[in-house]
Amino acid sequence: MRRAASRSHSHTIARTRPFRQAGALALGVLIVAAGATLARGESHGEMTKGEAIIKSHGFNYYGELDYPPGFERMAYVNPDAPKGGTFAIDASGTFDSMNPYSRKGRAGALSSMMYESLLDPNAPADEYGSQYCLLCESLEYDEGKTWVIFHMRKDAKFSDGTPVTAHDVVFSHELLLEQGLPSYARAVSQRITGAEVIDDYTVKFTFAEDIPRRSLIDQAGGVSVWSKKWFEETGARLDEPRMETSPGSGPYVIDSYDINRRITYKRNPEYWGKDLPINTGRHNYDEIRVEYFADETAAFEAFKAGEYTFREETNSKQWATGYNFPAVDKGHVKLESIPDGNPPTNVGFVFNLGREVLQDKRVREALALGYNFEWTNESLQFGLFEQRHSFFQDTVQEAKGLPEGRELEILKSLGDLVPEAVLTEPARMAHSSSPTRVLDRGNLRAAMKLLDEAGWAVGSDGVRRNDAGETLDIVIPINSSGSPTLESMVQTYVQNLQQMGVRAEMQKVDPSQYTLRQRERDYDILFSGYRTFVGAGTGLYQLYGSENADVSLFNPAGLASPLVDALIQTALEAEETETETAALTALDRVLRHEFFMAPAYYKADNWLAYFDMYRHPEEMPPFAVGQMDFWWADAEREAELKAAGALR
Repeated sequence: MRRAASRSHSHTIARTRPFRQAGALALGVLIVAAGATLARGESHGEMTKGEAIIKSHGFNYYGELDYPPGFERMAYVNPDAPKGGTFAIDASGTFDSMNPYSRKGRAGALSSMMYESLLDPNAPADEYGSQYCLLCESLEYDEGKTWVIFHMRKDAKFSDGTPVTAHDVVFSHELLLEQGLPSYARAVSQRITGAEVIDDYTVKFTFAEDIPRRSLIDQAGGVSVWSKKWFEETGARLDEPRMETSPGSGPYVIDSYDINRRITYKRNPEYWGKDLPINTGRHNYDEIRVEYFADETAAFEAFKAGEYTFREETNSKQWATGYNFPAVDKGHVKLESIPDGNPPTNVGFVFNLGREVLQDKRVREALALGYNFEWTNESLQFGLFEQRHSFFQDTVQEAKGLPEGRELEILKSLGDLVPEAVLTEPARMAHSSSPTRVLDRGNLRAAMKLLDEAGWAVGSDGVRRNDAGETLDIVIPINSSGSPTLESMVQTYVQNLQQMGVRAEMQKVDPSQYTLRQRERDYDILFSGYRTFVGAGTGLYQLYGSENADVSLFNPAGLASPLVDALIQTALEAEETETETAALTALDRVLRHEFFMAPAYYKADNWLAYFDMYRHPEEMPPFAVGQMDFWWADAEREAELKAAGALR
């Protein structure tokens, strides 16, 4: 199989690619979003400044935790799941670092998997917005949530056998502020004002006054914890690409890597937390392996040949027509669609608002009309997708029709910040197009009128220019290792833009250059997306807030709107779910009005293809597939597949 170019290094270190879990956002990178129903825990009679001190085994902002103190396991796991076997996935492109927190280079897949935090961000998968103690055994905080104290487990250890202490927690927090992403450091430093070691196994975080209480405790408890001793002895930096990794405290450690070919993680037989109730029925594989390939085509051919064993399919053409090979016919490979209980990722054609030409909303609206979802879905995606309209698609926060009730009250309370159209016009919907013609004539006429109004007239050569004689140039970079279907979709979009008189160009760039261009916002339009939320959290500021718009990697448009800021603040200050929901609905309405993205498609299910050696619980939790978390391998069936020559 055609693989990514190798430097023929083979070492003993590993890393992993993050996997989807119960609505949790990337900890240590994006401020964690509190879910729609966060819980309080057990309230005790102790008082501080007239407020009760709440002590608990987990955290949820609004109500009670579903799992009580002393719970035996998560309800959805198989407590008798056997340990053993190998789980193998693919990755496209290359990697030149095993440090997932570096600002440069491309990190190897799953490299953050080795590190744990005080609260577990990946469980439970059946309760949105709750987190339970992992490195800590309990936490306590005042009713006003001005501080939190974590009491750590004294038996927690890094993979090198050294203890995980409060000193490591504070060190990790401060390291992220000093060397982490600027948008993260800026946002967190304004919210967490102090991190204090009380003793070796007790750490206290203090929060700023006069800010919303959301995403403070779970942010403090969600930071990956690294070994202070290792960083001080090696002199390594968090923001530099490197192949050496610090010891983690998680269930897996890096076993080996072969640059641009393979990364292998193995279970740590000395993992300190294997007997914790929160880990029962989880982390079941002996080995997790990532096989690298030059592109998606090579990766799929390798799967057919049994070079890796699990594939989460995102290519609709492949899902519809590609799985007719012998391994499927013989029952060696199983195909399964599992419903996704999370809101869909907000993908689409994102406009770089830092480009002067794209600051005119009429230009953005015109360019968006070049995307034909209906034709793309029928001709390229086999009718398997639905059109996305909302940033909270298919949730109670999705804005519909005209604002009314509590949502209308919130919008009116913001006065002149709110444009009249937001109050008097229905929530913006994605445009419709002809499913039979790639270029919808009606949309083309509407787009050309908008461009004329914006001052981009068509010349005798068919090219649009402004009064200064400048041409309307649009560049859309795509990752050369991406799917052929996405390439075809972008190419047809570019062709439609060219029909409008736009000098549009699709540029295929290698994975490293593509990553760099994303970081530096070196694009006019990018097929990209925004992470999803169901509840309010301070991570909304990094996604949509003005404060970090110039540096946040999670805001690829660079959106900066005082109205959006005000609605985020309103949602964060909500003291009950009705106000929070109404504020987020208003936020959805305004984000759609701002129109910084032409929304694309979404699907409601996870498409999975895997060799029939993996098993999962019969009753799946709603918020995670959990293939690397709570699935397990059937050793007998694996042996049968190997004997049949299905696996390499």
